Amino acid sequence: MTFSKYMQEWLYGKDGYYKDYKEIGKGGDFYTAVSSSAFFGASIANYFYKLIQENKAKRDGWLIEIGAHQGYLLCDMIQWLYTCDASLVKTLKFAIVERQENVRKAQLSYIKERFGDDINIVHFSDISELNIDYAFVVANEIFDAFPCELIKDEKIAVVDDNHIISWEDAPKDILTWANGHSLKQGEMAIGYEEFAKYMSQGIQKCDFVTFDYGEKYVRNDFSIRVYRKHETFPLFDEDLKLSDSYQSDDITYDVNFEHVSEAFLNAGFSEVLYETQARALIRFGIIDILEQFAKQTTQANYLRETDRIKTLISPTIMGDRFKMIHLRKEG
Repeated sequence: MTFSKYMQEWLYGKDGYYKDYKEIGKGGDFYTAVSSSAFFGASIANYFYKLIQENKAKRDGWLIEIGAHQGYLLCDMIQWLYTCDASLVKTLKFAIVERQENVRKAQLSYIKERFGDDINIVHFSDISELNIDYAFVVANEIFDAFPCELIKDEKIAVVDDNHIISWEDAPKDILTWANGHSLKQGEMAIGYEEFAKYMSQGIQKCDFVTFDYGEKYVRNDFSIRVYRKHETFPLFDEDLKLSDSYQSDDITYDVNFEHVSEAFLNAGFSEVLYETQARALIRFGIIDILEQFAKQTTQANYLRETDRIKTLISPTIMGDRFKMIHLRKEG
């Protein structure tokens, strides 16, 4: 089978890696910005709140998270919106797009633990189910989990039943895309165009803010890798046995944000902002939020949260490697 189908089964098949909720943080398989600090969600919510104040977003619209893991990010955003304007949790509607039933249950359990019965969350199993007027949509690290084809010298990777990779001539449509984007070696994401199309069709007016690791250009090198308990193994590492990692470990690659932007622009969106995670979070107000927190807590708690925020914005950790893109569709 082609590598994209193999990766699809690895992550989302009947026994795929994402079938069940995966713990994030020190005790889990990987770190994310969400697991680093609740101020990550608070700063995005602060940005959303500013858009509402400027009449660029609707206070009676939807706040939707895609790929919510346990629901930390959405809950952190709801909490900050309540701090900014308590009435917003009554006028806004909240939703998560999540296809895995076991993960949905974990999310609902956490949300109930966090807010009791005060917050109602709607679940959609797929982005194609949306049919709404306005939504602020947020996602963290979803585009790196789309299946991809591996391309090398006009050939694509295929995988046999023994999890062995070989190469065969690439189909014409893949070659056309690769040549048009000067891609000679590396990953070609599959599904960005369809995802953008369904979001455009399902939401009349939309602000989409997403974070991921990558760059806005073609690397012309393989970044695809396997994560196992905070250890990284390049896919073509001689010591890595795919048969052992298949559906047990995470597999990911660097996002080509030029491809993301192109897919959404072709679906009727415009690009509002593209910048490093550090610049975005500072623009969104994370430092101001930290200063407000300092007035309400102990010195020890303040210093602890400062260290967590450093993880988010430090150039040597997440600050520069992760990028934010804000895409907008006008009604």
